[in-house]
Amino acid sequence: MADEKKTSPAEFIRQVQTEARKVVWPSREETVRTAIFVFIMMLILGVFFLSIDTLFSAAMQWLLSLA
Repeated sequence: MADEKKTSPAEFIRQVQTEARKVVWPSREETVRTAIFVFIMMLILGVFFLSIDTLFSAAMQWLLSLA
C-alpha cells in the first residue's frame, strides 16, 4: 500500500474533466419516453399490489371471522 502513487488535486480535477467529457446524456425524447414508461409501470404495479393487499385483507378477515 505504501507504493500507491498520490494524485495531486490539479491532476484529479483534470481526470474528472476528462471523464465528464465521456458522459453521454440521453436526448429529450429518450428522457420523456423513459419517464412515461416509469409512470405506466408505477400504475401497473400500484394496481397489482393494491389487489394483492385487498385479497390478503379479505382472506384475513374471513379467517378471523371463523375464530
